[in-house]
Amino acid sequence: MATPNNVTPTNCSWWPISALENNAGKSTEGEENQDPTDPALKSQDRLVLYHWTQSFSSQKVRLVIAEKGLPCEERDVSMPLMEHKEPWFMRLNLGEEVPVIIHRDNIISDYNQIIDYMEKNFTGENVTQLIPEPGSLLHSRVLQYRELLDSLPMDAYTHGCILHPELTTDSMIPKYATAEIRRHLANASTELMKLDHEEEPQLSEPYLSKQKKLMAKILEHDNVNYLKKILGELGMVLDQIEAELEKRKLEYQGQKCELWLCGCVFTLADVLLGATLHRLKFLGLSKKYWEDGSRPNLQSFFDRIQKRFAFRKVLGDIHTTLLSAVVPNAFRLVKRKPPSFFGASFLMGSLGGMGYFAYWYLKKKYI
Repeated sequence: MATPNNVTPTNCSWWPISALENNAGKSTEGEENQDPTDPALKSQDRLVLYHWTQSFSSQKVRLVIAEKGLPCEERDVSMPLMEHKEPWFMRLNLGEEVPVIIHRDNIISDYNQIIDYMEKNFTGENVTQLIPEPGSLLHSRVLQYRELLDSLPMDAYTHGCILHPELTTDSMIPKYATAEIRRHLANASTELMKLDHEEEPQLSEPYLSKQKKLMAKILEHDNVNYLKKILGELGMVLDQIEAELEKRKLEYQGQKCELWLCGCVFTLADVLLGATLHRLKFLGLSKKYWEDGSRPNLQSFFDRIQKRFAFRKVLGDIHTTLLSAVVPNAFRLVKRKPPSFFGASFLMGSLGGMGYFAYWYLKKKYI
């Protein structure tokens, strides 16, 4: 029987809006309600990932899996449909966070532990190692930038830019999302009182505690002065990375190799930086931080990493993110009863509104 690791994942973005979800999961309808810890669902080396495509931590784990070339069965846990709050998923992780992986007899629900586990347990000539051997200069650089990039408050950037779009430029998130998240916050206290966990009463206390902490976090992210402060700090971090990329050019001058953040080898640091820039671009912050010409090395890095197979496979074309996210949710809604937490009218209204704004955004950009 697999045993869960219930350490709460770090830096996992959460989007309380209904349309930004892309059903990348492979599970069939008959598997949706099966207990994921059932031994019948496991094989010796089967790697199963429970994720949500718009979760920042999920994106980073999926990029690592793709860069390493690992076969993996992906199961989408729709946060807009509240699947991360269902008892079957809370048995995997009481923190209600994605990603979670199952491999052999292990259930791992902490983002950093997932990456370390894959680096340790999936090795060989045909498997890319993203963390260099300890003791090398490259290894120390990777650890340094792993810590720096993972420390960025991406959930605060995400919520803050949704709530204060005036601080962004060409955001991929429609204005409808701002109104929707504000409506969610206004109704959250009432909705919490309506939660019914009679079938799984032991899950009620951690569930309610999690929701209260989440509401407090988003309210903090709604503080425009706090947002400006952390965006200023983000600029200093990107200045440091810009300087580091310039050092690589001088360090390897005259050598024929493709330069990345820590050297001539593509590493975990590059995965994390690529995912970070992709999210900042989605939020409408790229023109502020590198597309204005202020950080040319960062611009060059982002241009190159977007062409990598793993990056295109996991994150796709950033301009079609909204459109590809709306349709799967609509189909999933007709296959199951909408959760009482939001209600059918909320979900369908969100999908319709997101679809409308996605259409007009793409029409404006490409037509």
